[in-house]
Amino acid sequence: MTTMPVDDKQTERAEETARSAFEAGEDAGPVDIRLVDLPGLLALWGLAVIVFLQFFTRYVLNDSLAWTEEIARYVLIVVTFFGAVTVTRKGGHIFLEFFYRYIPKTLAKWLAVAMELISCLFYGYMAWVAVELALKTKTKMASAEIPKSLLYWGVAVGLAVMALFSLVWLVRKIRQSPDAVLQDIEEHALSEIPE
Repeated sequence: MTTMPVDDKQTERAEETARSAFEAGEDAGPVDIRLVDLPGLLALWGLAVIVFLQFFTRYVLNDSLAWTEEIARYVLIVVTFFGAVTVTRKGGHIFLEFFYRYIPKTLAKWLAVAMELISCLFYGYMAWVAVELALKTKTKMASAEIPKSLLYWGVAVGLAVMALFSLVWLVRKIRQSPDAVLQDIEEHALSEIPE
């Protein structure tokens, strides 16, 4: 009979507790919501209220509000970009991790760094384009007296924050060892697969 060191026993007990909590449908840890995630959550709830109002007035009252369809469309765009901020903060955007397993560790690290750099530059450039578009837009929405430029400002803010979080991930990956970068990639790849 072999004995495990104390650290291995504690790790095994923690894994067993997490596995049994997962199987029971319980949350194994705290919910990861930060202050930067709140605009996306508020926009999502606002969208839910607007769509419910649209449904209720159209099918229950048989007299739909004209502005709900257009506003819901624009709020959905804001939800998309503000939600992408949360995904970028967590490093959860999808990517193809298959090739990282078959190339040397150092090359894999620098490939991950290059991908993060491209993402950061793309988000930054698109934020710049959204700002230019917001400055040029002078029209109002068709069904409400709200400037359309507000939509573009929201998109610009979302993209700028995504660029900042991508920059944080870029610096982190540059500072990490190749083994740590590959371990992060593996954890990301297997995070949604239950045992």
